[in-house]
Amino acid sequence: MIKSALETRIIDALEVEAVHQHIDIVDVEIVGATKAPCVRVRIDTCEGSAITLDEVTAQNAWIAAVVEELDPFSASYTLEVSSPGMARPLRRVQDIMNHIGAAVELSTTATEGRRRYSGTITAADEQEVVLSTDSGEQYRIAHAEIKKCNVKPVYDFTPLTEGN
Repeated sequence: MIKSALETRIIDALEVEAVHQHIDIVDVEIVGATKAPCVRVRIDTCEGSAITLDEVTAQNAWIAAVVEELDPFSASYTLEVSSPGMARPLRRVQDIMNHIGAAVELSTTATEGRRRYSGTITAADEQEVVLSTDSGEQYRIAHAEIKKCNVKPVYDFTPLTEGN
């Protein structure tokens, strides 16, 4: 996945401490205006269970300290620490490889042609991902060209029947 140099620097610094905190740094994203940027840090547990709001709150202090130590901006910024949510970002090649069969929304850095895709990961290796769309088209996309890839949440609004 493509990340800015600053996002990569923040991820690298956070991952060093995250090991000691038993936390997985899922993603770091810098958004907003350059005068008042927001650093979004998405975390999860290493055990695979969903992180709770209390756990996110408990991790906030060390994350803020690590980011502040880097002093990423000359002016003020906002730090946002949260769970990855249902539309979990897949930041690493290994994350994509672990989600074969998952529905995703993916955007690329392509300068021509299609840049956004929605479909199911049917295969992935160290070099590329194979994405199948609902219309049956298959696309091979190099990991180096992937700008963003998020799990597409599936919501089931089917009413429960009595006894279930």
